[in-house]
Amino acid sequence: MKRLPIRDILWLFLMTRLLLLVITYIAYILLTAPKYSTTGVDVQALLSAWNHWDAANYVRIAQFGYQTRYDTAFFPLFPVMIRVLAFPFSGGAYLLAGTLISNAALLGTLCILYQLALDFGGEEVARRTLLYLCIFPTAFFFFAAYNESLFLLLSSGVFLALRRQHWWLAGLLGLLATLTRSAGIILVAPYLCEVWVSRHGLPTPATWLSTIRRALPVLLVPIGLLLYSLYCWHIVGSPLAFATVQSHWGRALAWPWEGLIKDIGEIFWLPFGSFYQVHDLLDLSATIGFLTLTVFAWRRLRASYALWTTLLVLYVLLSPGITTIDPLVSNQRFILEMFPLFITLAILGSEYPRLHQSILLIFPVLLATLSILFLIGKWMV
Repeated sequence: MKRLPIRDILWLFLMTRLLLLVITYIAYILLTAPKYSTTGVDVQALLSAWNHWDAANYVRIAQFGYQTRYDTAFFPLFPVMIRVLAFPFSGGAYLLAGTLISNAALLGTLCILYQLALDFGGEEVARRTLLYLCIFPTAFFFFAAYNESLFLLLSSGVFLALRRQHWWLAGLLGLLATLTRSAGIILVAPYLCEVWVSRHGLPTPATWLSTIRRALPVLLVPIGLLLYSLYCWHIVGSPLAFATVQSHWGRALAWPWEGLIKDIGEIFWLPFGSFYQVHDLLDLSATIGFLTLTVFAWRRLRASYALWTTLLVLYVLLSPGITTIDPLVSNQRFILEMFPLFITLAILGSEYPRLHQSILLIFPVLLATLSILFLIGKWMV
């Protein structure tokens, strides 16, 4: 096994964190301070610039608990971790705790993802996988108090545990992933896929017994969802509250193509150059991008990786913002959870140098632009 390049990973992590801090400073000074102001920087206000939308909800839940039925849409592991870290300190520490957890989870993810990507193209593909993830246009969510990096850490950890045939560890990480996001339940599929692949080469009499033993820990994964369902039943009287409140957040169950069709219609219907037209165009581009990469994943990656991505894409497309002007809401963010797609993109980037050059040009520009929009409170994802 090749040695993990800790220095290089730390360098990439720290440089991209520094980049986002610089963007935060510039956006705060130039876009939120009074014109020609001589007022110094308020460090607390600088951090608070990241406290928008889901981040604000997670921080509030961590500090005050689930206050309404609609809060159940936010799964509990991330706010529980924030509460544990921030509880001994004052109220302002909750946002800082969420930010620290999110960034620490990203660092852990980079270490895991490097090891996974090595299998598909060596060091070059592994390094580019991490680079593409860190400079992706919506990678600023790994900096904010969102649960994307925690979910990515746990789900990629499941795959690393499966690769090393640590079945109980994979089941436990899957349970934690399901307590982080409802999509964690899908980890059952790649787990069983890896169990099925692992049975080859076993002596025939021992095959089925060994397969059952390896598959047994997969039961831990749905236990995470069961535990949260019981908690929802306790606090609001409905075990499926986290699903039934999705309409409050603009989401509804639909055919996978409905969101795509509606988004294309919105792009042509909205006034040319309007904010939401550009927004919908970015959503559509991200969605088409991960659909395309999913097809390539089936040709370039292990079946379990491609299966995980396919089911995750389908899961996202089945609940679009069909009743809103933003049908593919958050798709630019959800792609961050589909780590096999970044491995696939790295493979393609290694095979096609012009694609790699284009990524290095386009991704950082969009990352800076979308980060600034998020910081000044303009809804993007």
